[in-house]
Amino acid sequence: MANLKDRLDGLYWILPLVSAATWLGMLLAMFIVWEVQGTPHYVSMEANQRIAYISDIGAQELQPLFITGACVTTIFLDLSFFAERWLRHRGRRLAKNLGVAEKASSALSIFFAVAGTCGLILLSVFDTVSHPRLHDGFLLIFIAGYIISAIFICAEYQRLGVHYRNLRVLRRSFWMKLFFIIIEVLLAAVFIGTSFTSHKSIGAVFEWVIALIFTCYVLTFFVDLWPARTNGQWTSNMEMGHMDRATVEYRNGNAIGTGQQPKPPIGNVDAATVGHIDGTVVHGRQGYDGAGNGLQPKPPIAQNY
Repeated sequence: MANLKDRLDGLYWILPLVSAATWLGMLLAMFIVWEVQGTPHYVSMEANQRIAYISDIGAQELQPLFITGACVTTIFLDLSFFAERWLRHRGRRLAKNLGVAEKASSALSIFFAVAGTCGLILLSVFDTVSHPRLHDGFLLIFIAGYIISAIFICAEYQRLGVHYRNLRVLRRSFWMKLFFIIIEVLLAAVFIGTSFTSHKSIGAVFEWVIALIFTCYVLTFFVDLWPARTNGQWTSNMEMGHMDRATVEYRNGNAIGTGQQPKPPIGNVDAATVGHIDGTVVHGRQGYDGAGNGLQPKPPIAQNY
């Protein structure tokens, strides 16, 4: 049973791939159908509007596809949020949340992601033809929900980076999500400014761009969860904690917070033991130099992929 649970933990990276593939496939299918039909002018479009919004196409015969795609995309994305939270809570396959601020940021990111999920699903149900005001309101909830959620994820990763400075995957994911926030905020401002004025065609273009960039944001969770595929079997032999601080204190000749003789930051670990944390490889053996020569203890060697 434990082995089955470990194997399932290593498959969470599939969740964002399903989400991204569903979202991108839905967008391509809707746009291709609109083009193949000869770019029809729908009743929900303005008289001078030449490019259809996603919502214009989704309010027609493709509404079932729109609703299904919105549900599958957001549900699997939210599952990615929960999976990342679960793995960091356990601290076995991903770097563990060590502070209250990190846990609070993670919880808030999930809350706003769920809000964004509700917004997208409801806007697909309440189409722009029959319920234009409700549709626009749910659209704003969708955009704002996921942008605010990304802000709290960045806050969480910034705090994690303080404790795990040697983990490159945290820095990569932080900068990718920060890039998403900046770009989406700028594009959303232009989208809102043009959609609620007479520049509907320009607004439609920006809506399609925002939707495509959202695909890239979903894929950042693949980057977050990919390292968890292999390292569950190793971290049970290791103590997750402030690894960099322990190493620094060790090299300075002081045990952390005491005046005692130094001890290696990691407990009794066999010389052949190798641990992977968020893509980082850690080797070590207490009281030995890693080659079994009986030399003075040395701190573990951290090496990124």
